[in-house]
Amino acid sequence: MLSTTNISYSIGKKSILSKVSAEFLPGEFNMILGPNGSGKSTFLKIFSGELHSNEGDVLYDGKKIRSIKNDELAKYRAVMSQQPELSFPLMVDEVVMMGRYPHFNFNPNKKDIAICEEVMERLNLSSFNERNYLTLSGGEKQRVQFARVLAQIWEQPVEGTRYLFLDEPLTSLDINYQQEFLQVAREFTSKDTVLVAVMHDINLATQYADRLFFLKQGELIAQGKPKDILNEALIKKVFDVNVKLINNPLTNNPLIIYS
Repeated sequence: MLSTTNISYSIGKKSILSKVSAEFLPGEFNMILGPNGSGKSTFLKIFSGELHSNEGDVLYDGKKIRSIKNDELAKYRAVMSQQPELSFPLMVDEVVMMGRYPHFNFNPNKKDIAICEEVMERLNLSSFNERNYLTLSGGEKQRVQFARVLAQIWEQPVEGTRYLFLDEPLTSLDINYQQEFLQVAREFTSKDTVLVAVMHDINLATQYADRLFFLKQGELIAQGKPKDILNEALIKKVFDVNVKLINNPLTNNPLIIYS
């Protein structure tokens, strides 16, 4: 389990997060939503270990993140950041292999190679193997970066939990690849993995999420199952838009109609 307790973060006199406490359970697809500037990505950077909060604690299975060495954490925690970019030419299979770096010292072994091949096949990227990453479209790069982070934690650890964090992962993806991306991510919820994604599209979130977390101005406004917490008043409060909710017969969760 991943838990955060009273996470606060500020830059100078500007407060970004204020006493945010949340629990993200394995076996569930957790999604964080909120307007621009609400602190979503900062929150993810803090509980992934990229940033340290000014106050509060982040615990991985009850262990404070600050007590875990970075090279050890990287073996079971993978992060897909917003618009990850490379400025030097690498073949696609080399980019995916970067996900295995925490698991070997100098050269990948047969297992590392097999994992990368399996991930690329699962994401329909096998034909990209020898393509130059810099020549890919934005959406293709996004899919390759997803393959990289999946390769990083593809194996379950001998003990404990894996953690997969996705920061606005659907940017540049066509509708069909958005669905494929979320379906593949959701497959990890059937295993002993904590899965958290920062999202913008509320309807996609309600289609795939088990639990939603709404941030506004650095505060956690609401959290829970979509059918339990979503209502027109909440959407108005968080996003300042008027909506109507109808039932999605495919998921039995609310579907948002903007009015």
